[in-house]
Formats: sequence, structure tokens, C-alpha cells
Amino acid sequence: MLEEDTGPGWLSEEVKTGTTIIAIEYNGGVVLGSDSRVSAGEAVMNRVMNKLSPLHDKIYCALSGSAADAQTIAEIVNYQLDVHSLEIGEDPQVRSAATLVRNISYKYKEELSAHLIVAGWDRRDGGQVFATLNGLLTRQPFAIGGSGSSYVYGFVDAEYRRGMSKEECQQFVVNTLSLAMNRDGSSGGVAYMVTIDEQKAEEKVILGSDLPTFFDQ
Repeated sequence: MLEEDTGPGWLSEEVKTGTTIIAIEYNGGVVLGSDSRVSAGEAVMNRVMNKLSPLHDKIYCALSGSAADAQTIAEIVNYQLDVHSLEIGEDPQVRSAATLVRNISYKYKEELSAHLIVAGWDRRDGGQVFATLNGLLTRQPFAIGGSGSSYVYGFVDAEYRRGMSKEECQQFVVNTLSLAMNRDGSSGGVAYMVTIDEQKAEEKVILGSDLPTFFDQ
């Protein structure tokens, strides 16, 4: 018996952000960055998705994994942080946001497929970057994730140094994203970047034509 033709197989595939995400601390704040491509199997579903999601005024997360799962976690944590901020009468700490992400990821680790990097600024500890994966929560001077990260680990290990300025960190993020987007077939589009310090969170979009080029481009 012939099976009913339900159309291309990729239509029923889980939509995942084959992606590149990065966050880095500097003295006074943090810089987060991501590419913008969303894919389902071999199909590109969205070329300009912003994978840097605000959790609070000065706390953002970078999304990778299942697009739906990662967005849902970010929305839940955003709501919980708003309630928490009202209860304590001040802005939440970055560690609190990262802990909420970690707790949800761990509780639903069998149902969800998402890896979030949480970064931001608070009055207690300044700029901070936290990597979260299931039950893992670690503060790091910088963190990378997504399918494109495997292509740039050598670059970030070689180029990172402590004490970089805000401008140097921004260029570090843009260079890393550009290299990953050039090598990883699941990363691409434009580059999104958020710089967070005591004063504000500043968002920026770098078009593909404005990304730095390297020897093979």
C-alpha cells in the first residue's frame, strides 16, 4: 500500500537554530553576538532571526538549539525576572537570570533542546557571562555555542586575552561570527550584537556585506 504523500520531509522536521552565539566580558560590561540563520534540515526557514533575547533591561541571552524551545525558555525567564524585580524593588542579578535558565533547562532536559548563554550587567558584580547547558551553570570570561562554534574554538582561544577594551571585545565578537558564518553551513545572514554596561544595552546589526573578510572570502 502506498503511503500518503505529505509533502517534503523538512516541513515536519523540528526547526533548530544551527547557529553561532558568543558572549564576552570586559571591564564594565559585556558584548553578545549571534548570526541570524534558522534552518530545518537543509532548508533555511529564516535568514534574519535575532537570537539575542532580552531577559531584563541589562540582561540578555543568546539562543541556540531548537528555536521554539530556546525562545520559550527566554520568555518564561523574562516574565519571572519581571516579577522578581518587582518583589525585591531593584534590578535582578545576572546570576539569578542564569540560574532560572539553568533550572528550567535541567527540569525539562528530556523535553527541551536548547543551549542559552546568559550575559549582562548588575551593580553587584558588573559584567558577567554564564554558560548554561542542562544542569550546568558556569561563569566564564567568554563563551561560545551553536553549530558554528566548533569552527572557531581555535581562533577564540588564540585571540582572546584578559583586559580587552569594549571596542576590542566588539571586534572580537564580529570576527568570530564572520569566521563561523563562513565555515558553518547552518550559520549565516547578518550578525546581531548587543553591548551592555551600567548605562544601557545597545543593539546593533552588522549586514553581511559589512562583516570583515578573510583570506578565502
